[in-house]
Amino acid sequence: MTTSTDVEPRPAEAPAGGRLRAWLLRGLSDMAKQQPGPHAQVPEGHRGQRWWRVMCLTGVDYFSTLGYQPGIAALAAGLLSPIATVVLVAVTLAGALPVYRRVAKESPHGEGSIAMLERLLSFWKGKLFVLTLLGFAATDFLITITLSAADASTHLVENPHFTSTLHGHEVAITLGLVALLGAVFLKGFMEAIGVAVVLVGGYLALNTVVVIVGLWHVATASHVVTDWSQALTAEHSNPLVMVGLALVVFPKLALGLSGFETGVAVMPHVDGGPGDTEERPTGRIRDTRKLLTTAAVIMSVFLITTSFITTVLIPQDEFKAGGQANGRALAYLAHHYLGSVFGSVYDAATIGILWFAGASAMAGLLNLMPRYLPRYGMAPHWARAVRPMVLVFTLIAFLVTWLFDADVDAQGGAYATGVLVLMTSAAVAVTIAARRAGQRGWTIGFGVISVVFGYTTAVNVVERPDGVKIGACFIAGIIAVSLLSRLARAFELRVTDMDLDAMAERFVRDSATRRIRFIANEPDHRDAAEYRDKIQQIRADNDIPDDEDLIFVEVTVRDPSDFESALRVHGEVLHGRYRVLTLDGSSIPNSLAALLLHVRDVTGCRPHIYFEWTEGSPFAQFLRFFLFGQGEVAPVTREVLREAEPDRARRPHVHVG
Repeated sequence: MTTSTDVEPRPAEAPAGGRLRAWLLRGLSDMAKQQPGPHAQVPEGHRGQRWWRVMCLTGVDYFSTLGYQPGIAALAAGLLSPIATVVLVAVTLAGALPVYRRVAKESPHGEGSIAMLERLLSFWKGKLFVLTLLGFAATDFLITITLSAADASTHLVENPHFTSTLHGHEVAITLGLVALLGAVFLKGFMEAIGVAVVLVGGYLALNTVVVIVGLWHVATASHVVTDWSQALTAEHSNPLVMVGLALVVFPKLALGLSGFETGVAVMPHVDGGPGDTEERPTGRIRDTRKLLTTAAVIMSVFLITTSFITTVLIPQDEFKAGGQANGRALAYLAHHYLGSVFGSVYDAATIGILWFAGASAMAGLLNLMPRYLPRYGMAPHWARAVRPMVLVFTLIAFLVTWLFDADVDAQGGAYATGVLVLMTSAAVAVTIAARRAGQRGWTIGFGVISVVFGYTTAVNVVERPDGVKIGACFIAGIIAVSLLSRLARAFELRVTDMDLDAMAERFVRDSATRRIRFIANEPDHRDAAEYRDKIQQIRADNDIPDDEDLIFVEVTVRDPSDFESALRVHGEVLHGRYRVLTLDGSSIPNSLAALLLHVRDVTGCRPHIYFEWTEGSPFAQFLRFFLFGQGEVAPVTREVLREAEPDRARRPHVHVG
């Protein structure tokens, strides 16, 4: 027999005057699953999309970096910007792309590299490592929101039609865009892929026009290339020195690597083909690899061409703070060479895709956190609802915008840190996966890529520590809230499903004709003497007649750091006379309580369970329960039953002797 135990909290009924609370908590546990975005879970019956359409959803985040990447590259590398960008493209195509093509194969359901590392590490060290990565992922997504909004405000303010009116109000405009984003998610965010296709298609088309016009001006005014090469040679006479400096400044250009983690996360939206199954989504993996490769190639072409034309056509002073090309280099060229009308259209398209990149990042946050934290028991009840989390993330985005003064350049380091940490973790994950698969060549290759990303991350952290500081704040906050939440939820039932094999079902069915009595036993040698002595002691402590049947229940804790688990109950007869039910769970008390409630429900009888007191300090025993799922089992089992069944007349009996 099989039954499921729902451990999701039910939405609270709004009391009189509590309409705001009811509105905030509406949907509670499943609204986040309906949010489209990088980490959205595809609902049942959802029809997948062609890979190129899903690529546009990824591209909202990835391609939108063209709005600020050329300007940041020019500030970081100066005249070396095109050479440093070539290094960036080489790392993209030879490093990031192979890594994430392997991630797509290893996690075809959109779990990404975090889930790969979660599988490699167990117990609390695995959970804490995942929480750390979630902190950097939160940094990545939140800075995506604030940086994109800041750059959108820059494009709006620097537009010739608005600069005199809006100049100096960048922070207010950015806060307004972030607030608008939050308001959209409070209202409800509908299908994203169709909008993404329009935005990405239009934006890339406009950028293609700007690039072609820019290259034409470079070709017809050959002196600009000569001037650039002479200035570059004057600064760095040795080509090897140029390459070396390009490698040094490469970490500052790491924004151009964003989007790969998102590309893997959108995999559930890809319609791989009619032969795909959830167990073997071969077509989905193939098409996701097409998605990743196509996006990387398109972005690489744009990165090289845009860095070249902006470097040779725009005076270096214009890239600096207060310059007309600061944070909007391509928009500067659009206005300068194609006129105010086209430039304004380009600004509008850029503002749209940058704002939508923030929407995609918000959806990612709303789906990334519930993917892990509820399974760990490390999320408050209200964190399962979308609207409270939208408010929390919006307020944090307000704070980040205020701290960075809506400065695109200042936020680049924090954004790059989040991106690089996730990419480094992905490289390490695929290296370990290749090693376990016995693929020596791939192991060496991915190991080299891991070293490159590790170096890039370290340099970025040293030179621009803002990112790691923000990441550390998120990590500390997530861990603190997670542990407090787990402590507050320690006495929940925490069993998602229960399955009894034929023998266990027979034990329960037979005992239902009499009084159902269980003995909680911690298995030791499991010899006849152990069970004989245990029965004698329980009968003596509780005055149980000799003619009453007793069934042993033994729980083995596999991974106490797991919060929720399914129970598989196995029945066996040991030494020809002792009936034993064995369970594997993450916590002994919660597993026992779930079994008792299940037996009550299927038999209609309130079972009895008998314990012995455990010697030792109650506080130390509680810590053992909290960390290792053991400790003083009897009172905790009773407390779990009390929370799960408020009616004392229906609650199973707990006896301690």
